[in-house]
Amino acid sequence: MSQAIITTNKLSKTFSSGGMQQHVLKNLDLEIFAGDFTVIMGSSGAGKSTLMYALSGMDKPTLGSITYFDQEIAKLSNDKLAVFRRVNCGFVFQQMFLLDNMSILDNILAAGLLVSNDRKAITTRAKDLLTQVGLTETIWRKFPTQLSGGETQRAAIVRALINQPKVVFADEPTGALNSASGKAVLDVLTEFNDKGQSIIMVTHDLKSARRGNRILYMRDGVIQGVCNLGKYVSGDRERHDKLQAFLCEMGW
Repeated sequence: MSQAIITTNKLSKTFSSGGMQQHVLKNLDLEIFAGDFTVIMGSSGAGKSTLMYALSGMDKPTLGSITYFDQEIAKLSNDKLAVFRRVNCGFVFQQMFLLDNMSILDNILAAGLLVSNDRKAITTRAKDLLTQVGLTETIWRKFPTQLSGGETQRAAIVRALINQPKVVFADEPTGALNSASGKAVLDVLTEFNDKGQSIIMVTHDLKSARRGNRILYMRDGVIQGVCNLGKYVSGDRERHDKLQAFLCEMGW
């Protein structure tokens, strides 16, 4: 069995609104394993994004612990959490958040140079990753506004990977893309997962969810069910049917 890289114990998150307590995460015990493509699904308000933000250190839980290997991060200061995220986590969002006044290559170098002062090594890695995701040299010096949505999202994936994170967190990464661009982005994520990159992705989309090998279904702040699909193989109808049956059972 793969090593657990993230472990939670009694993870809980509560928000206060209008004098009322809203329990978004409720005593979650969870393990995320190295090399997995973990997909988090569930209806709106189930706690999917809140769980992802807690696991990535972007938000602190109200109660409980989150451990990366032997490091407990839930009680780190905000400054130490920022350093932890920079080194250990990569992020891909529905909105790409690339800086419009910087070229694609410079956007990626800016992220890499926050962690390493070796500009030559970071530049070499950035160009290699850009090539791997199908972005040619003519695109590297363009600005985000000059690229298609799919190209910009692939560049955002490179930015997420530049510091060789232990985990890439993807929140609806195909949500703003057409089907062709969405497939290209999923192909890139799948390719890197095949090379051993651990990925946690939140999605509402069945086609996106099929890329995962482990599906967590959330309802009302708890994990209602888990579906293990194994490694993704294109055109695997049995995989599609198994996932669809699982989601129907969960009430999706």
